[in-house]
Amino acid sequence: MSHSPSLPDRPTLELDPEMSESERLTALRTHYLEVSQVHEELTEQLDAARERQSELRNEVNDLQAENEALKTSSLYLATVEELTDDQVLLKQHGNNQEVLTDVSPRLHDRLEAGDRVAINDSFAIQTVLDAETDARAQAMEISEKPNVEYTDIGGLESQVREVREAVEDPLTNPGKFETVGIEPPTGVLLHGPPGTGKTMLAKAVANQTDATFIKMAGSELVQKFIGEGARLVRDLFELAAEREPAIIFIDEIDAIASKRTESKTSGDAEVQRTMMQLLSEMDGFDQRGDISIIAATNRFDMLD
Repeated sequence: MSHSPSLPDRPTLELDPEMSESERLTALRTHYLEVSQVHEELTEQLDAARERQSELRNEVNDLQAENEALKTSSLYLATVEELTDDQVLLKQHGNNQEVLTDVSPRLHDRLEAGDRVAINDSFAIQTVLDAETDARAQAMEISEKPNVEYTDIGGLESQVREVREAVEDPLTNPGKFETVGIEPPTGVLLHGPPGTGKTMLAKAVANQTDATFIKMAGSELVQKFIGEGARLVRDLFELAAEREPAIIFIDEIDAIASKRTESKTSGDAEVQRTMMQLLSEMDGFDQRGDISIIAATNRFDMLD
């Protein structure tokens, strides 16, 4: 605990009646200097006290805010199922309980079916949450473009041309495919021994295009728990849809796209579920949008 600083001694002035005029002036001047010094010391102490007071006030405000937060009851997550004129049908996460609750006009205009919201014990909507996207998928987005260009790749002129036609053209010139009446390709598969320029070719695509580039390794999709890999694939494509036009590069895709077997182990079954989700996202019923996929592997013979 800090103690208050001691106050400086108050200077006193004693004038002898028998002192001459010059001696009186000297004594007054000395007394003035002593008073000025004491004033400076007191001013410094006052400034320090005010600064300490401000720090303590901020600390008190933080403690009060923390105390209020501890008193506030936790909120629950729910999903908007359906909207009416002034009410919302919610499904609470965890117990899947469905509730029809009133909602303020301020929040009603912001809500859509499928939105995540936070509700209190009375099932009143407190706030609208952002769309749920796996943080691992967000971390795969490349913000800085690689410093690799097509001219840096030698001996792959035909492969570079095919990659540009299959990946870049659908994003930069989709009218070309509409004119001839064909659907643009989903993506390309780069295969070959290590060191033949597969990853470098993907880096060149990321450098040349203005599309969002998302890079991941196939092994990152192999998760421990059931459904985690498929969820990561789904979040990956949702992130690409939000950032479209986008290019997804999956390196070492043989980690999840190997030939399906009759294995009964849970690990193999989870890998196959992840691959099914990937195929569904690539060629499923829903429109893929302006998203192209590049996959690379050293083991083309192992792919399904």
